[in-house]
Amino acid sequence: MGATEHAMDRDNQEREELETIEERGGEEEEEEEEGEEEEGDVEKGKVGGVVEEKVIEEKDKERDYSHVSMLQRLNPTNPLRIAINGGTRVTTPSHHPPPPQHSQPRSTPTPTPQQSLATLNSRKYTNKISLFLFMVHMVVAVGLVCFLIFKGIQGLIVASESVKEKEKRVIRFLLPQVEAASLLSISLAFVWQKAVRQWPHFMVHFILWSTFITSLSAGILLICFQKPATAGVGVCFIAFAVGNGLYACWVSPRIGFCAKVFIKSMEPASKFPDLNHPTYMMLGAGFIWMSMWILAVVGALNFYFPPLIIIALVLSLAWTAEVMRNVANLTVGRVISLYYLRGMQCNTKFCFQRALTRNLGSACLGSLFVPAIEAMRIVARGLNLLEGEDEFMFSCAHCCLRVMESIFRYGNGWAFVQIAAYGKGFVRASQDTWALFEREEMEPIVDSDITSSICFLTGVCSGSTCVIMAAAWTAKVHQPFTATISLLTFFIGYLMTRIAMALPHACVSCYYVCYAENPENRLFDRTIKDRLSLIKSDRDILVPTPRVPVPRRFSAT
Repeated sequence: MGATEHAMDRDNQEREELETIEERGGEEEEEEEEGEEEEGDVEKGKVGGVVEEKVIEEKDKERDYSHVSMLQRLNPTNPLRIAINGGTRVTTPSHHPPPPQHSQPRSTPTPTPQQSLATLNSRKYTNKISLFLFMVHMVVAVGLVCFLIFKGIQGLIVASESVKEKEKRVIRFLLPQVEAASLLSISLAFVWQKAVRQWPHFMVHFILWSTFITSLSAGILLICFQKPATAGVGVCFIAFAVGNGLYACWVSPRIGFCAKVFIKSMEPASKFPDLNHPTYMMLGAGFIWMSMWILAVVGALNFYFPPLIIIALVLSLAWTAEVMRNVANLTVGRVISLYYLRGMQCNTKFCFQRALTRNLGSACLGSLFVPAIEAMRIVARGLNLLEGEDEFMFSCAHCCLRVMESIFRYGNGWAFVQIAAYGKGFVRASQDTWALFEREEMEPIVDSDITSSICFLTGVCSGSTCVIMAAAWTAKVHQPFTATISLLTFFIGYLMTRIAMALPHACVSCYYVCYAENPENRLFDRTIKDRLSLIKSDRDILVPTPRVPVPRRFSAT
C-alpha cells in the first residue's frame, strides 16, 4: 500500500507541474528548448488534455488499481518518458503484481459423499471366523499331506515287499495319468478363456453341445470296458449328458443375450493387460498343490482307513480350489467394479493382495456355501418343472423352492462384486446385491442368466476330456485302475478349468451388479434396458424360470 500511495502523490505533483508549464508558456529561455520537445510530443500524442481525459476515464473504470492510472499518463510516443517542466524524464518501470480478479466461483460437480468413497478402501477383515477356520484347515491339510507323503516314501523304503510292490504299482500306473490330466486341464482352461473372450457368440453354442458330446463319449467309453466300476461311472456320465442336452435345448432362446452380455462385460478387461496374472498364479499354485495331493493319496494307501482319508483329502482339495477360484474372482471383481463405479483404473497387484488378505474370509465362506446353495436351488427348480397331479409332491417342491429362494438372498455368487468393491461381509453383500436387483426389477434377467452355467459346463467338458484321455491310457497299461483314475482326472480337470474361467464369470457379475447400482452410468448401453422392456411387455422369447409357483388346483378358477 505504501508504494501505491507514493505513486499517487507523484502523479499529483506531475499534474501540477504540467499546469504550470501551460501558464508560463515559454517565459524562461531554458524552457524554450524543452518547450520545442514538448510541442513535438503534444503534436504526436497530445499529452496535456488528452492524457488527463484518458486518466479520468480509466479511473472511472478501475478506481481500485492506482498503478493503471499512472500507466495511462505516460507519453504516447515513449511509454517510459513523462513530460515534466516542458522536458522529459525516463522512469524505471515498476513491477507490480497483477490485481486480483473478482470472478464468480466456477461451478464444480457435486463430489461423491466421503462415506461412500471411504468404503472403497475398507481396511477391515471380512468374515474373520471363516478366515480362521480356513487357515486352521490349511495348516491341518498341509500337515496331513506332508505326513502322507512321508508315509509313502517310508513304504517304498522300509515297508514289506508286498507294500513296496503295491505302492510301486500305484506310482507307475496312476501318477503319470493324473499329472498328465492336470497339465491337459490347465491347457484346456487357457483355451476356453481365450476362446470365450475372442468368439463369445460361437463359444456359447460350442460349450453347450461339446459338453454333451464329451460327457456322452466318456460314458460310452467307460461302459465299453465291461467292468462293474467303470460301467457305474459310465452310466453317471451318460445321465449327465442327457440332462445337458435337454438343458441346451431349453436355454437356446437365451443364447443370443448371453453372448451379448459376454461381449459387453469383457470390454473393460482389455484395458488391464495384467488382469489375468492372478489367474495364472492361482493355476500354478493349484498345479503344485494337486501334485502334492496326488502323492498324499498314494501315501494314504499305506496308512489306516485309506477310504476315509482319501474322502477327507478330496473335500479339502475341493474347498481349497474353490477358494483359489474366488480369490481370482475377487481380484477381477474389484478391478472391473471400480472401473464401472468410479472410472478408476486400479493396480491389479494391489487388488490381488487385498483379495488374499482382507477379503479372504468372505472368499472362504462363499466357497463353502455358494456351490451347495446353487445346487439345491437348481434341484428345487427342477422339481417345480415336473408339475404333476400329486398335490403332496407339488406342495413339497413348492415349499422347498420357497426355502431355497429365502436362503439365496443371504448367500449368492453375485455378492462377490460388493465384497470386492466395498469390503462387505458375505451375508450383507448378498442381501445388498439382491436388494439392488429388486429395486431395478432385474430378478427375471439374473434368474435366467446362463453365464454361470456356461462356466460350469466348461469345467465339465475339460473333466470329460481328461477322462477320455486317462481312461484310454489306463485301460491299455493297467485296467483295474480305470474307474479310480477316471474319477480323479475328472475332478482335477473340472477344478483347474473353473479357476481359469473366474475372469469371464467375474466380468459378467460386475456388469449386472454395477448396472443395478447405477443404471445411468455412461459406460452401460441399452442392453439390459431393452431386455427388461421386452420381458415386461411379454415380447421376449424366454422360458420362465420357476419362482415359487401357485398350484393350479388352489388357484382361482
